[in-house]
Amino acid sequence: MLSLFGLVAGLVLLVVFAIRGMHLLIAAPLAALLIAVTGGLPLFAQLAAEGQANYVGTFMDGFTGFFKDWFFMFLLGAIFGKAMENSHAAESIANWVIGRIGMQHAALALLTACAILTYGGVSVFIVAFCVYSMALSLWRRADLPRRFIPAVIAFGSVTFTMTSAGSPEIQNWIPIRYLGTTPYAGWPVSIAAALFMAVAGYFWMRRMITTAVARGERFEEREGDVAEIERTTLPNPFLCLLPLVAVLGVSFFCHQLFGTAALIVALFSGLLLTYLLNYRFFRSLSQPFAEGATGALIATANTCAVVGFGTVAKATPAFAGVVAFITDIPGGGLIGAAIAVTVICALTGSASGGQSIALPLLAPIYTGADVTADHRVDPEALHRVVSIASGGLDSLPHNGYVVTLIRAICGESHKDAYLPLAKLTVVVPFAGLVLALIAFTIF
Repeated sequence: MLSLFGLVAGLVLLVVFAIRGMHLLIAAPLAALLIAVTGGLPLFAQLAAEGQANYVGTFMDGFTGFFKDWFFMFLLGAIFGKAMENSHAAESIANWVIGRIGMQHAALALLTACAILTYGGVSVFIVAFCVYSMALSLWRRADLPRRFIPAVIAFGSVTFTMTSAGSPEIQNWIPIRYLGTTPYAGWPVSIAAALFMAVAGYFWMRRMITTAVARGERFEEREGDVAEIERTTLPNPFLCLLPLVAVLGVSFFCHQLFGTAALIVALFSGLLLTYLLNYRFFRSLSQPFAEGATGALIATANTCAVVGFGTVAKATPAFAGVVAFITDIPGGGLIGAAIAVTVICALTGSASGGQSIALPLLAPIYTGADVTADHRVDPEALHRVVSIASGGLDSLPHNGYVVTLIRAICGESHKDAYLPLAKLTVVVPFAGLVLALIAFTIF
């Protein structure tokens, strides 16, 4: 009972720390310490019995394990995104999208630009940095409440594009390692779920913004706002799209040969093509490598910290009881897996971190060699359900991307900006998950 209390209290503490702006590298170990103490884990290996988990060792096992498995993907994704930003390729694509959709549909234009960049392989963190100045310009001209900017950027980046079949984001690639599937697993259902999320989310987003404007909310200038820059020359938007297409194409043709390592080859191909096509537009040819490496290290470390938190939680008696309860829920393995991934991603505040903790537990339960026929789950269906489920409650206030987007990039507060973001990145993906579960059950 004490262990279960500590598990819940640790999650609440992590959320409170994140809302108050504490760095995740500090907040996650502190919250994990509470879980370890209430769960009866010794603090150090020297105090533990042979084979017994301990707080420091378990936390660092989770931290370093995720770093070892995914740092190269984060690194190349961050450098690729910075190259797209530094060469103005991302800006060119966004401007082209905005020009075609029109200023009267500012939110749709921003949403579409984010979706194209994310599905093309640009890291969600980099997309946010790339489009914010354009978002500010759009919102200023359309006179829209700026507290909705984080919600629109997040909706276009971490929902229907991040978890869809074929997406080069790691949230679609982590299940491959444990399920032996491909990034295109369950693609017919994935297309239906993605279209539903995109359409339903867009109309809900538009209604929220329209209602706020009707109440008298308007754009407010702030000291330090990025000034609008008039550019006379930008790279050709169609040439700028080619690196994104290359990432998708290379991952498609190489995933069977290299597995998850195909993502490294794909991102490197996109990076190389960005330099070859747009080298004369770069402000600095070396800057993307330096900034990308720094950004990748920070983003990876933040995710590793919440994975470490989740790994400590996983080692407690309460966690095993919670997983056993969830996997025994009637209705089929897909429902149990969806609930388990949702809960674990909520605990860790990370889609990728939650998957890395959940899948080693769930894969043997539903697809192992000794699983009976009536309990076995189709790996492709499980892959898609896990991916979509991971993109729901991961977006709680303590999520590293949410904290960075709202506070560091957009300069907003959780009080003003989080509710619309939660509606679009928690509620809408949950509805998409329900649709996917129904579709896999029927078909």
